[in-house]
Amino acid sequence: MKRLYITTAITCLLVLVLSLACFRLLNLTGGKEHLTVGFIYDNDESTPYTYNFSLAKDAIEKEYGDKVDILTCSNVLDDEMEEPLRNLAEKGCDIIFFNGYSDMVVKLAPQYPGTQFCQTSYMDMNGVLVPENYHTFKGEAYQGRYVSGIAAGLKIKQMISEEIITQDQALVGFVAAFPTSEVISGYTAFILGVRSVVPSATMSVCYTNTWSSYAQEKAAAMDLIDKGCVIISQHTDTIGPAIACEETSEKRPVYFVGYNQSMSEVAPASSLVTSRICWEPYILAAVKAVINNKDIEDIVQGNKNGSDTSAGFNYGWVEMDDLNLQVAAPGTQGAMDKAINMLKRGKVDFVFKGNYIGTDPDNPEDTYNLVDGYVENENTSYPLFHYIISDIITIVEDEQ
Repeated sequence: MKRLYITTAITCLLVLVLSLACFRLLNLTGGKEHLTVGFIYDNDESTPYTYNFSLAKDAIEKEYGDKVDILTCSNVLDDEMEEPLRNLAEKGCDIIFFNGYSDMVVKLAPQYPGTQFCQTSYMDMNGVLVPENYHTFKGEAYQGRYVSGIAAGLKIKQMISEEIITQDQALVGFVAAFPTSEVISGYTAFILGVRSVVPSATMSVCYTNTWSSYAQEKAAAMDLIDKGCVIISQHTDTIGPAIACEETSEKRPVYFVGYNQSMSEVAPASSLVTSRICWEPYILAAVKAVINNKDIEDIVQGNKNGSDTSAGFNYGWVEMDDLNLQVAAPGTQGAMDKAINMLKRGKVDFVFKGNYIGTDPDNPEDTYNLVDGYVENENTSYPLFHYIISDIITIVEDEQ
């Protein structure tokens, strides 16, 4: 009997040792029990761009609950990035996400090898050597811009058929921050979407030379409206242009096409549709990768070039929000769906295509013929189309 007790005790001890060994092995290979995630915003959540980016933080909280702690820093200018970046890394963040354009991130990443740094791309990353713990990502925004252009074009077509405007009054206005390729790519895709429905449509672009200024953006939109624009869109960070359209709509119809955040609440009478980059698919996948001790690019779904990833409608990185059925022309949803399905299937070369020649505004000798088409985001997540199609796009000065 004594021998049986000893044998049983030894067996239990062996089982306990093996169980602990298996637990440790599973813990090492199966991932982390807890994660600390950092977010650095270039603005605050009252602005559409940052609000849209912050939805990914909300998605992490919903997905992982108490398993994840989230630390955030808001209103961080690009040239002030170093201190909050170091602060979050030294507080033990396993992964940090940035929506700013500072090059400080890639410079400091090697100093914190235990942290993964994921930044929205701000330059052509094709062939650029970066630290192993540095990653870039961006949704292929031109796809949403083109589809929203179709919605705008159908509205203009309806206005022409109802004799509210004439063919030669099919003028679109665009409030733009800076003449970067990202901005130019977006508004070019937008007007080409409009012209796929109304070939006579043209666009006036007004630069504010700032990403975020309610007063300047609203003033620029008002100036474009005064010049006869019947559709306004933007690549800036505040609700100013939407408010300008809403205040004007009582006098004459001017419709607004949003970006990043629906404007249906602040501009219910004029808001037509919104396109947005969905940051959630990438950020959720990156968090999952870190929790499970995997390489981010092994988990993320998208078009990958090294540690740089992009995607469009095909992986849910771009979507259309809040088509206003009280405002939109009949058949708008179907026309949008048709284009979206083509983009989902990988047919993307029809967006930047037509009998157009674009010119680099900084180098008149650099031109691009779009007869055979141009494929955006082919090798990098940052948009590179930077040519002005002067036959259909006019750059106007902000008169305010």
